[in-house]
Amino acid sequence: PLPLHPLLATPEARVLERAVLESRVREMEEENRQIRLQLSQLQGTAGQPADGGNYGNAAWGASADTGPEDVENTAEERANHTECPRSPTVLKCELIHVACVCAGHNASRDVVTLVKSILFHRKNPLHFHFITDAVANQILSSLFQSWMVPSVQVSFYDADELKSEVSWIPNKHYSGIYGLMKLTLTKALPSDLTKVIVLDTDITFATDIAELWAIFRKFTDKQVIGLVENQSDWYLGNLWKNHKPWPALGRGFNTGVILLYLERLRRIGWEQMWRLTAERELMSMLSTSLADQDIFNAFIKQNPVLVHQLPCFWNVQLSDHTRSEQCYTEVSDLKVIHWNSPKKLRVKNKHVEFFRNLYLTFLEYDGNLLRRELFGCPSHATSESVQLQGALEELDEDDQCYDFRRERITVHRVHLYFLQYEYTPTGDDTDVTLVAQLSMDRLQMLEAICKHWEGPISLALYMSDAEAQQFLRYAQASEVLKNRKNVGYHIVYKEGQFYPVNLVRNVALRNANTPYVFLADVDFLPMYGLYDYLRKSVVQLDMAHTKKALVVPAFETLRYRLSFPKSKAELLSMLDIGTLYTFRYHVWTKGHAPTNYAKWRTATTPYKVEWEADFEPYVVVKRDCPEYDQRFVGFGWNKVSHIMELDAQEYDLMVLPNAFMIHMPHAPSFDISKFRSSPGYRYCLQTLKEEFHQDLSRKYGAAALKYLTAQRNI
Repeated sequence: PLPLHPLLATPEARVLERAVLESRVREMEEENRQIRLQLSQLQGTAGQPADGGNYGNAAWGASADTGPEDVENTAEERANHTECPRSPTVLKCELIHVACVCAGHNASRDVVTLVKSILFHRKNPLHFHFITDAVANQILSSLFQSWMVPSVQVSFYDADELKSEVSWIPNKHYSGIYGLMKLTLTKALPSDLTKVIVLDTDITFATDIAELWAIFRKFTDKQVIGLVENQSDWYLGNLWKNHKPWPALGRGFNTGVILLYLERLRRIGWEQMWRLTAERELMSMLSTSLADQDIFNAFIKQNPVLVHQLPCFWNVQLSDHTRSEQCYTEVSDLKVIHWNSPKKLRVKNKHVEFFRNLYLTFLEYDGNLLRRELFGCPSHATSESVQLQGALEELDEDDQCYDFRRERITVHRVHLYFLQYEYTPTGDDTDVTLVAQLSMDRLQMLEAICKHWEGPISLALYMSDAEAQQFLRYAQASEVLKNRKNVGYHIVYKEGQFYPVNLVRNVALRNANTPYVFLADVDFLPMYGLYDYLRKSVVQLDMAHTKKALVVPAFETLRYRLSFPKSKAELLSMLDIGTLYTFRYHVWTKGHAPTNYAKWRTATTPYKVEWEADFEPYVVVKRDCPEYDQRFVGFGWNKVSHIMELDAQEYDLMVLPNAFMIHMPHAPSFDISKFRSSPGYRYCLQTLKEEFHQDLSRKYGAAALKYLTAQRNI
């Protein structure tokens, strides 16, 4: 069983659980010792691989140097098929370093799946080193900070600072300049880092990465690079007429998985050596076709003694023209799957369904389950985790509203810019981003909103890992969505029993890139042309120098099919005949009554309205407005509290005379059903309201007393 999330158990329960699990670990270690002893006695009778299982420069399953210290490994290394997994020969809590080059939105998604597969199997502390562009840095730093995986460190290195090292090399590979970055790792990574595992982003692990790390101890004194032989005929030069590859040793080596002995590479002058190699070969080759892989292979051709050949199952390459099927006798033998074809999951292989299912398992795996501690290894707590632990310990588990209070301090994983995002700021500083949040049941609204609003959009989506992949497929299949690059999609991963609506809203708000934001809900369609109208209103009402919140009047229809009004006059006519209503007219008039719809009907200029209890309009404000209060989850008071704080900060509420939005009907949410059916839910919401009022009074002083008075008069 997976251990509990370290922050979800009481101290007593954690101590008991730790003792039980440590006892089990000791038992398993003793069993493993006995199994290894039996295996060592049976080494001479280990099964041989099927005919044709090896080809190339050397036996794929063999190490280039089997020394006397590898006695217990020889049975495995004489055959590709391993009868029984072996414990990795690394220290129990040894720190394993992993490096990866990652640039852009798509590669960032790939990295998450790679990291999940590593975390799933790992038993050691990990330190990830990411060479990134600005996009991937923002995405991955936010993700790891919110993921809070124990015993995992993350460092980032600016790829822009390394581009000059490789920009002089002409490269035809689709990875562009980032495909050459691995050549710079001795310079990019810390000078005291002695060795590192280097991985492509399209890698999936099927075993503990410690087993790969352990291979460093098999290097001879001269070996500095560990690689798997290339599993295609590319470097043999016979794929098509006039195919002329870079020089390589036999089939050459694939650089999707590399063991780099950094300390030794620096000692032999790696930076100068690969440069000289590249310069020499470019005189005749003119450019690289496979990026860094061509230069690595040309270097190895000249210096074969420096390479340690890894068994093929450490990099099973599913590329075009692959011969990977000759690497293994059973798919259970495989350690690392490398999706190194541009076709990725659509590559041809007789076991591709098995490989695809393995990949999809990690793609959709709940990343929250990977927040488990490594028992027996010291974990260096971050300031965030210490602060969170302190907040948890202050909670009273006997409190009737404990679950609500617990939700407020739950840390949710956040994956920013899940899809490609491009935004060019306007030159006049009047731009407005539509900000909203949603879950899977509102996905059908996205295309309609994009048709109604041509400006930038920031959306936070509350989803599980599996739902995020469903959304990705939906967005990539939609002609409307895939042609809109100015929509930022930010995934907030599900955790806990409540919908953290205000937390999700805040993620969307923080990641808007314009001076102003339109705080909306995803089940509303803005009027056509609202984006341009709001930008003009920002100027007319001098929002740059005043504190204003522009109210966009809200209406609703009870019909699932609606001929959307193209003007205010058309909307008023639909109001008169009963096709449209003012929003929540039938169930909660107080929410929007202060908008003063009667005045709006004839208004031609913006007019000011006063705050009233339970007012929750949709507004346009500066991006640096107060955030939503995250104590309010699920249904009830999540927008009301925000408008109240805007009023406390003395924002003027100005209703726009020629703006409107229309709510489209949908099934009631699960949270509103809980609110209506649970007296305990309603009691806790009332308790949170009172506490919010008290906090507001402490924050804004006597001016906030009117909110308490208004509440008591309801």
